[in-house]
Amino acid sequence: MAVSTPAIRTAHFPAAAGSSIYDKLNAQWHERALMIFMAVVLAHWAEHLFQAYQIYVLGWPRPMANGLIGLWYPWLIKSEILHYLYALVMLIGIWVLRKGFTGTGRMWWTVALVIQFWHHIEHLLLLIQATTHHNFWGKPVPFSVLQLFIPRVELHLFYNSIVFIPMVIGMYYHMFPPKGEEGLSACSCERVKNEKSAAASAA
Repeated sequence: MAVSTPAIRTAHFPAAAGSSIYDKLNAQWHERALMIFMAVVLAHWAEHLFQAYQIYVLGWPRPMANGLIGLWYPWLIKSEILHYLYALVMLIGIWVLRKGFTGTGRMWWTVALVIQFWHHIEHLLLLIQATTHHNFWGKPVPFSVLQLFIPRVELHLFYNSIVFIPMVIGMYYHMFPPKGEEGLSACSCERVKNEKSAAASAA
């Protein structure tokens, strides 16, 4: 004869999902993680913009146009390993935070991920040449694929721009999802959801 145990029905067992750092980064920590990540991405993009400003507005020779940080630490601009590591960190950051996006926001965030993957490959090619001291295509300095057609400063400004733009669009649709996609995310990024939660708390 079965014995009824109501306590079992009311007991709370914590779900395994959401307990890892990865899950938290895409749920309760998603908004803060995105803010920090986008600040880093924006600062790096601004460095490329400033480098272009030094060349096209100030008229500096390209070897001297090292961006803002490069004014004090020019070796940073010359280091292919640091350029590659940043491209890799950015790729990992976009990949890790992608799970927190849904719908249209995720689509645009994925566009940025695909472009950054190729950008990272370009930096890997540069790193291989700098490490092995064997430049491809008979060039006197390390060259990436598209650098055969576009100068390096302009190319990497372009790369960072075409990665940054879909990231911003993805974040916009993540914060303000289109009709039918509201309330799908597990994080606090969505503005309408936050307003409803605040209104419910005040009621």
